[in-house]
Amino acid sequence: MRRALALLIAPLLIGATVEKPRLVPDVSQRRIEIAYSFTGAELLLFGAILYPGGRAPDRDADIAVVLKGPAEPIVVREKAKVAGIWINHDSARFRTVPAFYALAASRPIERLVDKRTAAIYELGLGNIQLSPASAADPAVHSRFEAGLVDLKRRGGFFGDGANRVEITDGVLYRARISIPARVPVGRYTAETFLIRDGRVLAAAVRPIEIDKSGLERFVATAARRWSLAYGLAAVAISLLFGWAAGWLFGRLR
Repeated sequence: MRRALALLIAPLLIGATVEKPRLVPDVSQRRIEIAYSFTGAELLLFGAILYPGGRAPDRDADIAVVLKGPAEPIVVREKAKVAGIWINHDSARFRTVPAFYALAASRPIERLVDKRTAAIYELGLGNIQLSPASAADPAVHSRFEAGLVDLKRRGGFFGDGANRVEITDGVLYRARISIPARVPVGRYTAETFLIRDGRVLAAAVRPIEIDKSGLERFVATAARRWSLAYGLAAVAISLLFGWAAGWLFGRLR
């Protein structure tokens, strides 16, 4: 009886002691500064897969990389035509919507993991956890979620499938993700997943900071910290330019 029990437990113990591969990721820029001439950037995400014990690289392993952040609450409004006029008719609020989301993978994500695993790790636009704030009908929420994702995708802030991860010799990987010119500032994360046989074997995260620089940073900081003074200064400058333009045109007549 003891021997039979030992034979049953032994494979479990051996499996528990087997070390899994490890990811060593990095990015080409840990900090991206937005100046007046900023027209976008291309971020290179690369790294290596370390196999324990010097074992041979796994040629069947795949890589998926997700670049996202920062999360923000968003209200989505739906327009309806009432008495011949288009007005805001219905709305839905979401607590945590990433301002930017991009997925790159070595193969289409639906071929790498099942729907449950994709939902757990938020792999793909249909699996982003948006956290609805209201207790509306699930069908209504699904409609608003689809509309929100479509708006973000058309604006260039959401995307998946356009970027591909290249794996070299089963060890090195790299992917390029484009950052749009109007990308929001804040803290971003580059999440890398090692996938094999539909399972995530390893994961690693690298932070990325996107911030304004120069005059743009000063203006953004002033608007955030001294909102009243910033508003009064903006009005005063507008009045001054308006008066100067009127005076100039009056002299040219």
